[in-house]
Formats: sequence, C-alpha cells, structure tokens
Amino acid sequence: MSGQVDEHLLEHPVEVLHLLVSPEHAYFGRPRDGAADVPTRDLDEVAVAAGKGIHGDRFFGKAAHMDAAVTFLAVEAWEAVAADLALPAVPDPLLARRNLVVRGVELDPLRGHEFELATGAGTVRFRGGRPANPCAWMDRVVADGAHRAMRGRGGLRCTPVSDGRIARGTGVLRSPVRLDPARAGGAVLRRTPLP
Repeated sequence: MSGQVDEHLLEHPVEVLHLLVSPEHAYFGRPRDGAADVPTRDLDEVAVAAGKGIHGDRFFGKAAHMDAAVTFLAVEAWEAVAADLALPAVPDPLLARRNLVVRGVELDPLRGHEFELATGAGTVRFRGGRPANPCAWMDRVVADGAHRAMRGRGGLRCTPVSDGRIARGTGVLRSPVRLDPARAGGAVLRRTPLP
C-alpha cells in the first residue's frame, strides 16, 4: 500500500468501544503470583507510531512484539464467550487486555493484509498478524472455562505501518478483503500459517 488511500479497499462501519493502554504486563511471567495490579487506562484517544505501537503501552517499541504491537478484539467474540459459559452478564472486555475493542467487523480475514482504521481522530494503517491467543489467566480473571471458550476468539495482533491517532466512537475499517460482521463472534480454529 502506498501512503495514499487505496480506492479498491472495502469500507466496513466499525465502532471503537475501548482503547486500552497499560504501561506494564498484568499476566506475563506471573504463573504463581496472580495477576499484577497494574495501571490500565481506557482512553478516548490514543497516538500510534508506525512499527512501535501505542504510545504509553507495554508493547510500545519492544523488539519482541513488533509484529504484535497493537491487539484488536471483536466485542462480539467476548459476548459469545459469555454466552457459551452461560455467564449472568458479559464480563468487562478489558480483562482480555487487548488494546482496541471493536464492534462490527470480523478480524480473522485481516491476517496477512494491510488495512486502515479511520476514526474521528484520523487514519492509521495496520498489517494484520497472527491471532491473539488467550492465556490460561482467563480462567482465573473471567470464569472457569474462559480460556477454552476464547480459543479462536482472542483477537488479532497487528503492526501499525503508519503514524496517527485513533479515537473511541464510530469509524470505518478499510480492508482489501470482505469482512462479515455476522462472523465477528465466531471461533476460528486452524493449524495453517499466515497467508
């Protein structure tokens, strides 16, 4: 993709519900200690740097996470997990610790593709990477069985390929592939690598 908007991209309406930024990990490297009590902010707007991630986030500029600097989660997947587990209410989606919680778009077809997210704050381009697999902590912080129920529904890891800002609220996701919002909550289980 060039620096210009590709007119061949398909436009999908999307709602950005949450923008999570946390300077520290809550679950990594803590198998016996329990989840860490770390500062986590759900912001109205974030700044994104190409190749680095979201300013102020724990993954920003970390070499080991360059291909996964920003994580997306479809809230429909989170709602499907709650339904599968017969929970009395949908748990706070911020427990999944994904940076962008969105409504209205299927994420898995974006693997291996560049796409744009346009919100009231501007447009940021991303490259879809590998699935954001859930960790075993989900059984402790959400409910028994959540880790298993989230398999194939944990979201998508992405690399930002342009600088920009993202705002909470309505927006447009421009994709080179068609996305079916009705499939946003479905589990996608496979053994195949990225395209």
